[in-house]
Amino acid sequence: MLAAASLAAPWAARAQARPSIVVIGGGFGGATVARALGLAGMAVTLVERDPTFLACPFSNAVLVGMRSLEQQRFGYDALRKAGITVAIDTATACDPSARRVTLAAGQTLSYDRLILSPGIDLHFAGLPGYSEQAAETLPHAWKAGAQTALLARQLAAMDDGDTVLMSVPANPYRCPPGPYERASLIAWYLKTRKPRSKLIVLDAKDTFSKQRLFMEAWSTLYPNQIEWIGQSKGGAVTSVEAGDRTLVTDFGRHKGSVVNVIPPQRAGRIAEAAGAADRSGWCPVDPVTFESRRQPGIHVIGDAGIMGAMPKSAFSAHAQAKACALAVAALVRGEAPPPVKLINTCYSLVAPEYGISVAGVYRPANGLLADVEGAGGTSPLGAPAGQRALEARYAESWFSTITSDVYG
Repeated sequence: MLAAASLAAPWAARAQARPSIVVIGGGFGGATVARALGLAGMAVTLVERDPTFLACPFSNAVLVGMRSLEQQRFGYDALRKAGITVAIDTATACDPSARRVTLAAGQTLSYDRLILSPGIDLHFAGLPGYSEQAAETLPHAWKAGAQTALLARQLAAMDDGDTVLMSVPANPYRCPPGPYERASLIAWYLKTRKPRSKLIVLDAKDTFSKQRLFMEAWSTLYPNQIEWIGQSKGGAVTSVEAGDRTLVTDFGRHKGSVVNVIPPQRAGRIAEAAGAADRSGWCPVDPVTFESRRQPGIHVIGDAGIMGAMPKSAFSAHAQAKACALAVAALVRGEAPPPVKLINTCYSLVAPEYGISVAGVYRPANGLLADVEGAGGTSPLGAPAGQRALEARYAESWFSTITSDVYG
């Protein structure tokens, strides 16, 4: 929770002009920091392209009929009621020297501090043959919405005995365990609906988040449904042939009836327009204030940032947003920002009543967020079914809690 004393607003008591804050991006990071700074008495404008937010956590469950897409949708009325101006528009340009943001509709917004929480953009050019057009045949479904619905329809329409392909990119990308949760739930769907079908996962890595836990579950639950091929065995996809539904690797060609391509990613494009992204496509930040190392007065939180050991997740974005709000409140008062220690917990569903998790604690070290040694950990291997079911319920409770806190 944000400390009320740390977010006190002396400018209001002294009849001074309130600091003007512009937040770009209404996901878990942007909506959280906007609400926190609005409650602190600052004049906050949240810029978000879409009138409602579609959450990516739990969207893998939508693919296999465990949830509806509408259950992933959240609005901004609670933020408006908290006094935040919500501009449904797209930020197209940023002038850091003038401290001004330009919107697609032509409006310009001036700011004292700008907070970017733009999430990710898909780097189609990073995978030859893949494009926005190709994604209409080989969906990525890595942004919740129309692509999620498309991949769900393709899974439902495939014949029993058909093959599903999935490609997983190299790090970094949004939600490190996300592809493996998706693989698990697709395998559950195949096992229960199309038992002669299988899923082949082509991975550009040999190791991944919660790997031992996923592998244990797959060998027990889905021995005939999943084949995982790591980078050293030829799993890295080098190109896509959308017309033939084919993924090409250095070791061969793989064709599927349903092909899910998760492409390389980078920070949302406004980060580059603002000059906050470096050559990697991501945004280096100070790990205490989340202020850009490239553009003073601009802060970056969530998936777009280079956060060291802290992963790109909704929980991380939410935690970084609260820490950023404390830092911004201190900076506009001319004070030193408070120390930072952040937590992330990431749940994954392997089946409807089977959950696993990983947790970490992070603090600034050597200019990044580093693991706190001895803190955090994963679900135990070999746990009984009751514990796995309990973790699945914990995952649902976490999602309900975070969405209520941000959008309720």
